[in-house]
Amino acid sequence: MSNDALFAPVTDLKGVGTKTAASLGSLGIYSIYDLLFYFPFRYDDLEALPLDQIMDGQKVMLKGIVATEAYVSRFGYKKSRLSFKLRIDHDIVMVNFFNQPWLKSKIEVGKEVAVYGKYSVTKQSLTSFKFVAAKENDSGMAPIYSVNKNIHQKTLQKLIDLAIDKYLDELVDIVPAEIRKKYRLMSDQEIVKNMHHPNNGQIAELAKRSAIFREFFIFQMQLALLSNTNSNNTHGIAKKYDLTEIAKLTNSLPFELSDDQKHVVNEIFADIHSDFQMQRLLQGDVGSGKTIVAVYAIYAAITAGFQATLMVPTEILATQHFKKIDELLRPLGVRVALLTGTTKSLEKREIYQELQDGTINVVIGTHALIQDNVIFKNLGLVIIDEQHRFGVGQRKSLINKGLAPDVLAMTATPIPRTLALTVYGEMTVSEIRHLPKGRKPIISTWKTSNQMDEVYNQMKQQLNAGFQVYIVTPLIKESENLDLRNAEEIFAKIKHDFPKQNVVLLHGQMSGAQKDEIMTDFSAGKINILVATSVIEVGVDVPNANMMVIYNADRFGLSQLHQLRGRIGRGQTQSYCVFLADPKTESGKARMKIIASTTNGFKLAEEDLKMRGEGDLFGKAQSGLPEFQVGNVVNNYNTLVVAREVAKSLVNYDPQLDKAEHFALKQILDYNQLKQNRS
Repeated sequence: MSNDALFAPVTDLKGVGTKTAASLGSLGIYSIYDLLFYFPFRYDDLEALPLDQIMDGQKVMLKGIVATEAYVSRFGYKKSRLSFKLRIDHDIVMVNFFNQPWLKSKIEVGKEVAVYGKYSVTKQSLTSFKFVAAKENDSGMAPIYSVNKNIHQKTLQKLIDLAIDKYLDELVDIVPAEIRKKYRLMSDQEIVKNMHHPNNGQIAELAKRSAIFREFFIFQMQLALLSNTNSNNTHGIAKKYDLTEIAKLTNSLPFELSDDQKHVVNEIFADIHSDFQMQRLLQGDVGSGKTIVAVYAIYAAITAGFQATLMVPTEILATQHFKKIDELLRPLGVRVALLTGTTKSLEKREIYQELQDGTINVVIGTHALIQDNVIFKNLGLVIIDEQHRFGVGQRKSLINKGLAPDVLAMTATPIPRTLALTVYGEMTVSEIRHLPKGRKPIISTWKTSNQMDEVYNQMKQQLNAGFQVYIVTPLIKESENLDLRNAEEIFAKIKHDFPKQNVVLLHGQMSGAQKDEIMTDFSAGKINILVATSVIEVGVDVPNANMMVIYNADRFGLSQLHQLRGRIGRGQTQSYCVFLADPKTESGKARMKIIASTTNGFKLAEEDLKMRGEGDLFGKAQSGLPEFQVGNVVNNYNTLVVAREVAKSLVNYDPQLDKAEHFALKQILDYNQLKQNRS
């Protein structure tokens, strides 16, 4: 793919101005290449079915001859119904389109047309959604793309088709020919053509199979190259930490580490002390005390004369880690800094300067840490929290700011060891399986909406005892506005039903300052009941918040529910979590039973894998697994393993991807790195 035209911005396409480009950017589409590889997540099957095979209420495509002229009747402002009769063999079906009067000009008596809609057997009529002119070679499969409020399906589809027409021939294969032949995979051009416009369901499946392999192959190539760079650096730098200083940290803690924590700290110390570069993944359940383990690692590196950095996915989490770590390490003479996207310019410049001259010992931040201006004097330890939330490229950019620094990745979403190795590369896995001493397991229950009185009574008991309560409102995927409306309705009801309590609403569309102010008031005990969308999911510790009620819990992934529940049970008292849900499906009921029956994240991860046939129950961003567009690391695990082997052998053969046949692959990997760093 020596042709740079593919990586040109979307504005190179006819009709795409800065506004459309910004809308596409909100979907992660910046270039022609991104458009070509932005695949549909499903297809509407537009294959016409015989009338006698159609169930009542089924969505179907009907093909026939227009038997009568279209008639438009109007009722009310901007409301209309367009009706005509369609002859299918010897049957006549009444077709109705609501509020689409402009279709009248397209409907001619005697002309063959195809219409898609919901069929009523009793009325022998079709309530139509889509008018499809009977095109030659129409595949009967309409691609449906994931879009948001900034861009319409039709606009996106038109732009993708435009990109295919103009640039498909520029695509060069990146999966080696012998691998494609061995596993019967399509070429890149065939993947793009057949993913967007398959002729039938079988071809769509074959194209998806090839697209999944290609996506996993790119990901595993990034890991293999990173792993190769690391193995060249495996000699690392031995860090002779000061045990006398570390004893001061231990003595300053108001609690004793659990056996699991001590064990993991010792594993990390052994890595730091050796002259091999540490590559360790720490899996610990929600609230298991990973942060304090990270503090030991940071302090050890600092006493050995090195700087450390901790990168986390959100500002609220960065701020919380900063406060906690600063509180523990400042008394020991450590200079701790916080760097996020909202850090003021003047303060940023000071931080950049003090990192470079070594005044700052440890910096905590979001992906603002990977900017070019961040230069360390002597970076010896990189810690990445919830590392699946960062791209391989972002992790690499941070690690490259030091000379073979030790790397510790942490996740609160445990995944089985074999899967962890496949998606995280060559990392040693440590686990904290037990809660810190004195913590009581949270008592979880699943209640249906007709048991609301019991839930209210339990809330009253907790509030009367002086504790605080979280109410979590569900996320509605399709619409941020619906989320807010939903939260506001629940907030109004709770406020009405608990008139003596201070009830406050917290939602995702508030500014960072507003959220912080509310959370500060909640932490200070000024708010009794906090009604919130799932923005509270990570990072907020309020030991006095003893109860959580999650509305429509079946709308959340298992792991997300587990993360939310982890916000309570932070003190020494008994905590309660209520999952409110009326699931309609068996899998929904099974999920509620599992989440209510165990607070063990490792067990939940295993149960989730057993149920994987039900799709991705983990919310994507919360699953502890990297996000993929077409592949699913659980369902397509075998493909992931093959992609890993192929990538490893290719990197062994051509470590720098210097050979001409890998030029296109190198271009895409470089492009992906750039893209990850901009997000």
